[in-house]
Amino acid sequence: MITASIVLYNTDLNMLMNVITSYSPREGRYLYLIDNSPVENSHYRELSSEFIFYYFMGTNNGYGAGHNVALREAIRINSKYHIVLNPDLQFKSSVIDALCLFADQNISVGQIMPKILSPQGNIQYLCKLLPTPIDLIFKRFLPKKISKKITYRFQLMFADYDRIMDIPYLSGCFMFFRVEALKDIGLFDERFFMYPEDIDITRRMHEKYRTVYFPQVSIIHAHAASSYHDKKMLKIHVLNMIKYFNKWGWVFDSKRRKINKTILQKLNYKNRGHK
Repeated sequence: MITASIVLYNTDLNMLMNVITSYSPREGRYLYLIDNSPVENSHYRELSSEFIFYYFMGTNNGYGAGHNVALREAIRINSKYHIVLNPDLQFKSSVIDALCLFADQNISVGQIMPKILSPQGNIQYLCKLLPTPIDLIFKRFLPKKISKKITYRFQLMFADYDRIMDIPYLSGCFMFFRVEALKDIGLFDERFFMYPEDIDITRRMHEKYRTVYFPQVSIIHAHAASSYHDKKMLKIHVLNMIKYFNKWGWVFDSKRRKINKTILQKLNYKNRGHK
């Protein structure tokens, strides 16, 4: 059995229908729609079916908290795999089958992310190191030349994005989880309203299981990067990143340093050259 969840907040219905069609709910492949919108939308509720379950929350407790509603249901019904989906995705239904097959054949894998492309077909560099404060807060205030070098290393842009890699920070836009592994490490940390919840959960998963970038299949992601254009979203981003570094450490984070060093060595960073 496979389950998936999409958190909604005044989400465009046509966009939502694209990702639902991509996932293709059916017997043994269930979907949870968690609606954090301030007002219930009857069009969302009308999507309910034998395989699609709609929950209107009445309040917005955050992205991770919304998905946790579905994850608890996935655990309750004994789902084998659960997929966290952004509403701005499109992909072939067969992508799910390929990820399940890879997970079945590799029981040490707790989490997978496929290759992620822009609508124009360009690679989105969403395989990342565990972040430092410079990577996620201060970088945006630095000169462009310095910021570009930081991004090149942090997003592993020197790596071969056509090969399978074990990565400590995988994007939250598409998170394929082994449910047994989630039961072990825990669900999303609900202290994070938005943004660092994917860093936190991948990091916890990476410490005990393989967290894999799997480029044999790809999806399309219409990434908006709203915190770069919206002052309110920027504030939310910064405040939640402060919570993240308060949890894991700002300068002194020995596990981060060790994990990142291992990843860079495996990917031959020093031999790839710098941009």
